[in-house]
Amino acid sequence: MSIKNILVVKLSAIGDVIHALPVSYALKETFPDAQVTWVVEPPAYDLLTNNPYIDNIIVFEKKKFKSIGGFIKNLPSFLVELKKIKYDVALDLQGLGKSAAIAYLSGAPLKLGCCNMRELSDWVSKPVCGPNQNGHIVERYLDVVREMGCKVEKVVFPMVITEKEADIATKLMVQAGMDMKNPYVVLAVGANWPNKRWPTKLYAELVDDLYSKEIIPIVIGGGVIDARLIAEINEKAEIPPVDLVGKTTLKQLAYIIKEAKAVVGGDTGPMHLAAGLGKPVVALMGPTDANRNGPYGQPQNAIEIDLNCKHCWKRECRLGKDCLENIRLVQVIEKLTMIMNK
Repeated sequence: MSIKNILVVKLSAIGDVIHALPVSYALKETFPDAQVTWVVEPPAYDLLTNNPYIDNIIVFEKKKFKSIGGFIKNLPSFLVELKKIKYDVALDLQGLGKSAAIAYLSGAPLKLGCCNMRELSDWVSKPVCGPNQNGHIVERYLDVVREMGCKVEKVVFPMVITEKEADIATKLMVQAGMDMKNPYVVLAVGANWPNKRWPTKLYAELVDDLYSKEIIPIVIGGGVIDARLIAEINEKAEIPPVDLVGKTTLKQLAYIIKEAKAVVGGDTGPMHLAAGLGKPVVALMGPTDANRNGPYGQPQNAIEIDLNCKHCWKRECRLGKDCLENIRLVQVIEKLTMIMNK
């Protein structure tokens, strides 16, 4: 089969899109002349820009399709964009109803997805259950392109940070009172799931410990919830950390992370961004499995809760526990000290 045009459907979330980035490199490694088009939702769009292995980006604005009226109004223009290209293969790496619809509408004769597809998406695309079906999600995505004949000789997270984005990030740090020449650690305090967040009291104690070692803590995140979290950390810490919550784009944040000594955070986008950039990460894991969702390439840097109910994959604890409270400050400090002294 001649492969000239490939559609990748990976819409969200930020961490999930980061996990799928190596797919773009693997496709071009094997099919250098093929055109790769990626469908993504707005929050993760920035991750794909300037990627030399992605030729076209189509933005799917889910909120516009939530009502019947919105669906009728916006579907024609989306279809026009989608059908500009005749695809040979569609890769549904989302595995949900909305991504299955996009894969179906693409008209690609070959449609592939991952194991454990949901919402009847496996009726549209063939699930690929490769040798890594019980391993890390990055390798599960790569198993899909291996099915196409990709050798995947190395795993690359293509993320291009322009000089302009790096310059703005540097100025934002200066504006926040931070010289990037000084050693700093990034703390990713937020997460969509409440039980993926380490308690603010423990983050505040970590902030104080970092300052005592002349390492500046940088707190990142975005949105109303994260702003509340930083307020709690500021209240509990002796000296507040440098606050960049909601002040950067993804690429600006990527540059700040790239220049950091290390990153500490739960199973959330910035943690996976750091792992993709090859930065040392202390990953705090509870409801999700580090074997599947931990920092890629750094399994030794994940700290999992010591409870029988771990890996429950629930957004909220059915037992009413503060999940990550089980991870003690000393564990994080020991792990962070170890990776920073390498």
